[in-house]
Amino acid sequence: MNRIDPWWLVALLLWLVPFVVLLPLGFVWLHQHDAALYWFGTIIVFGLLGFGLQARLRRRERLALDLEHSGPDPAWPPSAEAAWSLVEDWAESVDPADWPLDEEMRLGVLALRTLERVAGHFHPEVENPLLELRVPHALMIVERASRDLRRRITDHVPLSHRLTVGTLARAYRWRGFAERVLSLYRAGHLVLNPVGALLNEALGQLRRRGFAAAREDLYRWLLQEYVRQIGRYAIELYSGRLPLNDAEPVERLTQDSRRDLERAVEVERAPHENLEQEPLRLLVLGRSNTGKSSLINALFGHPRAAVDILPDTTRALTPYRLERDGVDQALILDSPGADRLGYKTLHDAANMADLILWVSAAHRPDRQSERQTLQALRTAMAARVDRRPPPLLVVVTHIDQLRPLREWQPPYDLTDTANLKAMSIQAAITALAADLEVPIANVIPVCLAEGRVYNVEDTLWTALLEQMDRAQRARLLRCQVARRRDENWTLLRRQLANAGRFLLALPGRSSRH
Repeated sequence: MNRIDPWWLVALLLWLVPFVVLLPLGFVWLHQHDAALYWFGTIIVFGLLGFGLQARLRRRERLALDLEHSGPDPAWPPSAEAAWSLVEDWAESVDPADWPLDEEMRLGVLALRTLERVAGHFHPEVENPLLELRVPHALMIVERASRDLRRRITDHVPLSHRLTVGTLARAYRWRGFAERVLSLYRAGHLVLNPVGALLNEALGQLRRRGFAAAREDLYRWLLQEYVRQIGRYAIELYSGRLPLNDAEPVERLTQDSRRDLERAVEVERAPHENLEQEPLRLLVLGRSNTGKSSLINALFGHPRAAVDILPDTTRALTPYRLERDGVDQALILDSPGADRLGYKTLHDAANMADLILWVSAAHRPDRQSERQTLQALRTAMAARVDRRPPPLLVVVTHIDQLRPLREWQPPYDLTDTANLKAMSIQAAITALAADLEVPIANVIPVCLAEGRVYNVEDTLWTALLEQMDRAQRARLLRCQVARRRDENWTLLRRQLANAGRFLLALPGRSSRH
């Protein structure tokens, strides 16, 4: 135990004596000049003003802390959102009094309780879901949660970058001595100046209550952030989204996209490019002869895909590389008629897509098969809780063949009720949105006839760019699934190879040779 040198205590008392004596002498002076009541009144008024300002600052800081809390990842699949609600409820219920900092292992218990909640959500069928956690992933959670908490403390706690562990330890060691000296001072003040001491004591209690409340708010925020960070990584782990490698999932090509890029180079007869980042995958679907290949050519601005003048020109999924403003690198995949594709082929293609362009002809109102195909795709995608369905845009073609047939004078204002062509286009959009059960804002009318290309460069491309955020999130989840599958095989091969080298290097085996 560290003892205090008494000469240090004498030096401290000598330094405090002039200030201690000043207070009673000042009160005597105020009493002699009949100003003591004014002084008391001034202290009360200023004390109340200070307390009010302190309370207001505390509310402002609490609001600021509430705004700075961690939230769910918008790229999470639906299954993770329910788990995050559990973490939020648990974080809100945390009481700082139940988790004191000076009790060892309490923060560890808090992290364990958080992990139990998340693990129970993803593995309700097992008796102890926490044991479903793999050891490398458990270490990774602690590592990443500590890293993020360090960043948030550095960014939001004043002077935290200058505070050392030694400073905290010394402050804690001197805390008892400082409290004893302060008690001695308060007792002496009460003897020399009872009225002033009682008044100062009351004001001091108000200040201490204010600072204690602010300290409790800060500690509560730290505990809640700790729970949220642990819960955030636990959700990524138990939902299968946390790889052991720190690299971004989209920074490496998936096997499917590598194969499709090689195929696109062959189809376009273009020089090979060494692409490493996973491209965005745009899938063009629809019935036969609705203008899917024409739409791809219109997006490129020149012929790229074989146009289906004859029925079923496109025999299989055909990839093309697409680079335009707003999309750095993408693969756009042409497809045969959806009515001729098998369910598995159609489902696999949609499962690998980040955005779907469904092409439907405005002059073909028989959409029963389109509705059934889209409904089957929606049902299959909704069943995958680890993925989000890709955004869907419906492209309405052949609008130049709507009544009046001989009129074609774009652009058309679809709100113009005096223009019969505009009214026909608007009616076709409304009917198609209802038939295919899509929002009318996601139905884009275009014309792809030769010499009549209309509404592709502006309206359709703008609508496509507005869906980019959702498409990027779909790409991220798709890449995470593919990368996790590849990672399992890579780790298994590496571990088996290392085990083989270890066995070969055993001393007994070397001596026998």
